[in-house]
Amino acid sequence: MPSSFDYFVVFAEMRTGSNFLETNLNAFDGLVCHGEAFNPHFIGYPNSTDILGVTRSMREADPARLVRKIKEDPRALGGFRYFHDHDPRVLDLMLEDPRCAKIILTRNPLDSYVSWKIAKETGQWKLTDVKRRKDAKARFDAAEFAAHVGALQDFQVTLLNRLQALGQTAFYVAYEDLQSVEVMNGLARWLGVPHQLEALDGSLKRQNPAPVLAKVANPEEMQEALAGMDRFNLTRTPNFEPRRGPAVPGYAAGVVTPLLYLPLKGGPEAEVVRWMAGLDHVAPEGLIQGMNQKQLRQWKRGNKGFRSFTVLRHPAARAHAVFCRRILNAGEGSYRQIRNTLRRQFGLPLPEQGPDAGYSRSQHREAFTGFLEFVRSSLAGQTSVRLDAEWATQSQALAGFAELGPPDLLIREEEMGEDLVALARKLGRMEPGAVPEAEPETPFALADIYDAELEALIASVYQRDYLAFGFGPWRQG
Repeated sequence: MPSSFDYFVVFAEMRTGSNFLETNLNAFDGLVCHGEAFNPHFIGYPNSTDILGVTRSMREADPARLVRKIKEDPRALGGFRYFHDHDPRVLDLMLEDPRCAKIILTRNPLDSYVSWKIAKETGQWKLTDVKRRKDAKARFDAAEFAAHVGALQDFQVTLLNRLQALGQTAFYVAYEDLQSVEVMNGLARWLGVPHQLEALDGSLKRQNPAPVLAKVANPEEMQEALAGMDRFNLTRTPNFEPRRGPAVPGYAAGVVTPLLYLPLKGGPEAEVVRWMAGLDHVAPEGLIQGMNQKQLRQWKRGNKGFRSFTVLRHPAARAHAVFCRRILNAGEGSYRQIRNTLRRQFGLPLPEQGPDAGYSRSQHREAFTGFLEFVRSSLAGQTSVRLDAEWATQSQALAGFAELGPPDLLIREEEMGEDLVALARKLGRMEPGAVPEAEPETPFALADIYDAELEALIASVYQRDYLAFGFGPWRQG
């Protein structure tokens, strides 16, 4: 039966058993693995000069050329090993090709880390004769291990998510599976190769068979460090928000001053835009707004040395401002349809026509509390009402900005009077005007209803922003 694949890749890392896997793949008639074909420091193997006639310099100039050469080799189904720090230019090429077989080799990251440390100490990366095994103990470094685990996990998540999105699957092999001839034969059958092995290649020996605690020089320190690691990610803040792209039409750019404002919805947008307009002596509508991505790139090219910024607002102040403007208010600027849904479906005690003279402070607090509970559900993806940018987290909006370039200055609202003036002076505007004050909230300000209980609720709803930006309790002014 012909193979469903044109070539294969073994996604692995150092000290995961990839040499042993490659040796056994090469034992099958019809398979050939060409080592670390895209290692940036050599081609295939440390002493090799080429793979199938493609030299390292030829690969550097055109990495896809080597992939084509491996695919076109008529003698066998070819492949190679690929680690997370190998040439990134071929990663998309492989992942997006359904005729590239993906083999994913994994190992306990603590075992691979300790093995790597020992190999660095001894200089022995392969073992074919146990009489020549060199002994050494690794010294566990908590920060180094955390970086090791982070790099491995990030790459594994990338592979998983990309293959899911592309509708592909991979053949997973654990380090412990490498000693199973049945698994190796199953892998060969999956690749479309009928040949089967009677036994595994025995030329490579496991270098450090002792328990991991016996292989480190500071086992107590290692155990203490590992005890503090959140193995099951228990402290992770779940994020069910949809990803947000950069909302370029909402950006505001100076017509004279090379200044770009990336507004966070629900923040002091109008005040910042009025201040920027004052720098250039134009009306707010005279600033450059409503751009698309092409126009934004053109503005950036035409304004060398430009500065970009955004303004963070405390989640308590932001949520209350959005509630007053979009939900409590029944007139112009309100989200009338959402407002009606919140009244009917979520039971928010909102005056049908907006607050009147009989609307009390206690009613306001109750309605705002109800809105916060709705926001909690909205952020968790538990309502049919859209997750609006006005009450989405600021951290998610910033992540969206990063697609086209994040702001190079992050200003907090309570400090923007000082920071924006300093920024303008750096750009040659030596006498910038003061930043306008926000319109007072009506009929009640946040200070009228704020207390520790309300702060605790807001902090639980917007825990991602509190954690990301270090917010403490809200303070008036």
